[in-house]
Amino acid sequence: MSRKYKIVVLRGDGVSQEVVPEAVKTLKAAQDAVAGLELDFVEFECGFEYYQKTGDPWPPQAYKACKEADAILYGAVGLPGVEGLEDIVYVHRMLRQNLDLYANVRPVKLRENVPCPLAEKKPGDIDFVVIRENTEGLYAPMRGVLTRAEVTEVALDIKIVTRKGARRIIEYAFELCRRRGRGAPLDGKLRVTCVDKSTVLKSCALFREVYNEVAEGYPDIEKDYALIDAWTQWALRRPEYYDVVVTTNLFGDIITDMSAPIQGGLGLAPSAEIGDEHGMFRPIHGSAPKYRGKYVTNPLATILSAKMLMDWLADKHSDRSTKEAAKRIEKAVDLTLKEGKVLPRDLGGSSKTNEVGDEIVRKISVP
Repeated sequence: MSRKYKIVVLRGDGVSQEVVPEAVKTLKAAQDAVAGLELDFVEFECGFEYYQKTGDPWPPQAYKACKEADAILYGAVGLPGVEGLEDIVYVHRMLRQNLDLYANVRPVKLRENVPCPLAEKKPGDIDFVVIRENTEGLYAPMRGVLTRAEVTEVALDIKIVTRKGARRIIEYAFELCRRRGRGAPLDGKLRVTCVDKSTVLKSCALFREVYNEVAEGYPDIEKDYALIDAWTQWALRRPEYYDVVVTTNLFGDIITDMSAPIQGGLGLAPSAEIGDEHGMFRPIHGSAPKYRGKYVTNPLATILSAKMLMDWLADKHSDRSTKEAAKRIEKAVDLTLKEGKVLPRDLGGSSKTNEVGDEIVRKISVP
């Protein structure tokens, strides 16, 4: 007996208003193509535009809907010159904390017919995942300022790493490495790389200590270490060495933006924010308001985030229909890129955002 999944859609601002509907369209096409797949979409306005109209970052019933949903599809928020930044960003941070979305999963994969700025790198060479701790670190709300005579003299941000937080994100990384099962492109070895700055920061020393403890339970997976500054150059010189990378919040935020260009840019960079019970899925790019209304934005990052949403539901509920939907979405994306006839501008094409989405929809219907 099939179940119906409730998907909450938070469109966001700027180009999110254009790319998120393409991802919804893709999911609806998968629903039509896959027997037994039932999706119920509930959409809410969210972000700066809504804040300008109402004084609130989103409708009051939206959080309850997110908490009760099977998954959340979220668009980036942000507009220039609008006050209330903390109120708007609060929505995303609140969902992370209240729904305990501790694992930020960001795959980095070079696909066929996608230009890569690294010399001689081709599809198959770059295929790793960065697991970023999502609820602690420097982004935890532990900060303050010291002001004298209306002048800020000292600003303080505290980096928090707990044993519990480190253990669960590192265990998630090792379990994901096993589920992926294909190993690093260079040598096929299952490998989890711990990225930190343990030579300087006590918080990172604890993170590495817990990494070593967890790794003992996974003798089939190779341990690997890199200081954050060294990793940034090693990953560009030899990205095929990496399989799964696990790191703290701020470091993960930075290195995944750095990694986006080697897979073709932010327009191809999806992400998932996952907890034990809840999951939120979004592209890692921002709202890019200067492109709003031009329909030139690449929707594939958001569409691939929707694919991750289907994969997560498949794993969580052992559901073959959502697994099949995920496979069809990724196959449609890869085939569209390979053919090269319908491509967005950032990949050298001239197709509009909705035209790319339409092409993905057409290909999903083909088994």
